[in-house]
Amino acid sequence: MPIKTSLAAHGIACQRGGRLLFADLSFTLQPGEGLLVTGPNGAGKTSLLRLIAGLLPLAAGSFASGDESVPLPELCHYVGHANGIKSALTLQENVAFWVDFLRGGDADLDDALAMFGLEGLKDLPAGLLSAGQKRKLALLRLFAAPRPIWLLDEPSVSLDAASVKVLDKAIARHLAQGGIAVVASHTSLKVKFAHELALKRETVQ
Repeated sequence: MPIKTSLAAHGIACQRGGRLLFADLSFTLQPGEGLLVTGPNGAGKTSLLRLIAGLLPLAAGSFASGDESVPLPELCHYVGHANGIKSALTLQENVAFWVDFLRGGDADLDDALAMFGLEGLKDLPAGLLSAGQKRKLALLRLFAAPRPIWLLDEPSVSLDAASVKVLDKAIARHLAQGGIAVVASHTSLKVKFAHELALKRETVQ
């Protein structure tokens, strides 16, 4: 799997519940470039990320990456609104599941655990974590296996100011290493995004 890739959208459209959220949307991201997606609720920010991740069907258009031999979803890490953790499993068991599911091999997440201040909570059931700790646990999947494209939907939700700074640094480092990040956020991040896409909440005729 490539460490670096490009990502292009060609005339894509998204329809949800009989309503066309957007149409004829195109953009191109090269290795090391980020895209900040903004707009009001219902404008299609989450849907755009889910389209890239292969979780929603395209109404029109297509995506292309730098390596067509690998399906686009397999190039992506997607962290959505739901944290996607198992409350009955410990923090360490949740991480181990992601490493196995994402085929991370011998991924060593000690640095990531320390970065988010979770190293002392490995044996605690995830259901006992605070909202902020659960969000940080969800973000650990970004480090469970190498993926060149990060799709982050409101990633700073429930994070305190210090943790937002850690997230900023993680995204910036991913971009500096040639990765791509598509981030939908209402919260101001200090990461320098090469591109910004402002979606509007309106029905496209």
